[in-house]
Amino acid sequence: MTPSPAGLIITRCTVLTHDDHEGIGFAEDSAIVVRDGVVEAVISSAQAEELTATERIDAHGQVALPGLVNCHTHAPMVALRGVAEDLPTEEWFNDVVWPVESNLTEQDVASGARLACAEMIRGGVTCFADHYFSMDAVAAVVDECGMRAHLGEAYFSSQGPQGRERSLEFALRHRGGAGGRITTTLAPHAPYTVDDADLAATAELAREHGLPVHLHASENRDQAEASLARHGVTPIEVLRRTGILDVDVLIAHGTGILDRDLPILRNAAGRVAVASAPRGYLKFAWPTTTPVRALRDLGIPVGLATDGAASNNSLDVWESMALTALIQKSTTGDPRWLTARQALHHATLQSARAVGLGEVAGSIAPGRRADIILVDLTGPHTQPVHDLAATLVHSARSSDVRTTIVDGRVLMRDRELLTIDVPAVVRELGERMPALLDRSHGRRIQEYDT
Repeated sequence: MTPSPAGLIITRCTVLTHDDHEGIGFAEDSAIVVRDGVVEAVISSAQAEELTATERIDAHGQVALPGLVNCHTHAPMVALRGVAEDLPTEEWFNDVVWPVESNLTEQDVASGARLACAEMIRGGVTCFADHYFSMDAVAAVVDECGMRAHLGEAYFSSQGPQGRERSLEFALRHRGGAGGRITTTLAPHAPYTVDDADLAATAELAREHGLPVHLHASENRDQAEASLARHGVTPIEVLRRTGILDVDVLIAHGTGILDRDLPILRNAAGRVAVASAPRGYLKFAWPTTTPVRALRDLGIPVGLATDGAASNNSLDVWESMALTALIQKSTTGDPRWLTARQALHHATLQSARAVGLGEVAGSIAPGRRADIILVDLTGPHTQPVHDLAATLVHSARSSDVRTTIVDGRVLMRDRELLTIDVPAVVRELGERMPALLDRSHGRRIQEYDT
């Protein structure tokens, strides 16, 4: 019997591979066979010549990577890109961002998410973990544009129990949405804006409904020191005593994680992961960064992230990958850490694990969803290639991504976006800017006081 055609075959590429020992390699002159949105096989290009497919992509001279995962962002905040520059954290929140966010409409969130998804698709990001407001609008954008996403409706204790209830209702309503491309989470903002009672209630809801938790914690050293001074415990210790560490949790940033926190994280009953977005830490002049090496020694996955574009100015995970490698070398004083191969592992499989998709995405292997990007290294800034891993981490740019595929569906081909009309989105946002940026009302959605 003649086998039915595959949905997609990508030929003549070099494929990034993962082994069972946390290492990566590269298979040259390979082909990827995709059927029903899943990688069926990685074979030689010669073997692929005998197979039929509904769609074929000749990726000669390109590298196939698992799609990148942005492990913590606030996608709609691209609408605020550049509105709060050169400010300390407290002024950034209280004087600009939280007053402006009090103006947000659901349409603003949808337009911002649409522009963010366009930026991420063009940068080779196939999945993002979003933590924001009016998340029904973000889920609708994910459904229409074809990306994968891990979504949570953020809440503060100042909203009363309704905030926590909306977060749960969103998570249950959209879990498994967009044909399975949406996973969901409970999303308390942070220990300094969500009280212990709400955190404990969130942990109980997570256990009851089988949901993870995504929140900011120990974002910076000031937060850790303020928590110790006021309450006698670190933010990580707050998570332990409220039960958050007994469920699966994704911690954003963690640059304020102290040595006393490490045994707590190691002994957590739930799966703990940390998302690191180093560019924002540099912009805010935070004195420390995510302790990637210490967390890795504990077996805690550290995924790469950008945070929102209001603080990071871009959603470029390639930049996060390069900065993570460089900053780790600088802070540890060891040029052998983080290597380019380790950085690629963080950007791919560890990032997928961080958002609970370690068995679904993060590698190009049989049985994984076909979330694949094709990277062109023929530009002058990437030639010659002596060390492919180093070229990808330290020389390649997000603009070198030629093709982006999610679930076997091509979302960008040869740099042309196929699912989002960027000019139309830019026009929509432009019309809303005067009202969105108005701060004359004196309102804030929250007070930043750690």
